Parts: sequence; structure tokens; C-alpha cells
Amino acid sequence: MGHRLNFHLHFQHQHHEVPKGCLAVKVGHEGEEQHKFVIPVMYINHPLFMELLKEAEEEFGFDQKGPITIPCHVEEFRNVQGIIDNHYSIHHIGCFH
Repeated sequence: MGHRLNFHLHFQHQHHEVPKGCLAVKVGHEGEEQHKFVIPVMYINHPLFMELLKEAEEEFGFDQKGPITIPCHVEEFRNVQGIIDNHYSIHHIGCFH
């Protein structure tokens, strides 16, 4: 965990769309249909999500506007999401997909 991500997270979402303590991300490769997910901010601390952010940083640069785009298949993201949810025992209280 010696590397540090230089991602700039922009929390300029419309308040009625993203509950407090959550953030929106888009998931999908370029050229594919992308899906929006609203996830708890605590995901940022999990090593699996940090790896997804690193991939996004490498593909799209450091300063994305709007929701961060995660360059992976939606099913892969859902698998990672399930692992993280189990790790934190999250039941998506206050956040939605």
C-alpha cells in the first residue's frame, strides 16, 4: 500500500440523486453501455476498489469531470462490489444501485 492515487474526486453531484456518504461511478469499457452505480464512500478505502481506481486513473487520467468512470465489465464490478459489501457488512442503507 505504498502507492498513492492522485485521483481528484469531484463530489459535484445533484444532492437529490446521490445520498450523503455515497458517490456515483460509471462502470463499463469505452464503446460499451455504461451503468451508473451509487456506492458508499467507504469503498474508496478497500484495496479492490483502489485497484479499480488505479485502472481508471491509468486509462482516463487524473482529473475526470462528473462521476468517475471505472473501466471494467459491469459483472466484474458487481463481483467486486459483493466482496466489498461482505467485507464491510454493508446492506446499502442510504445508498442505491
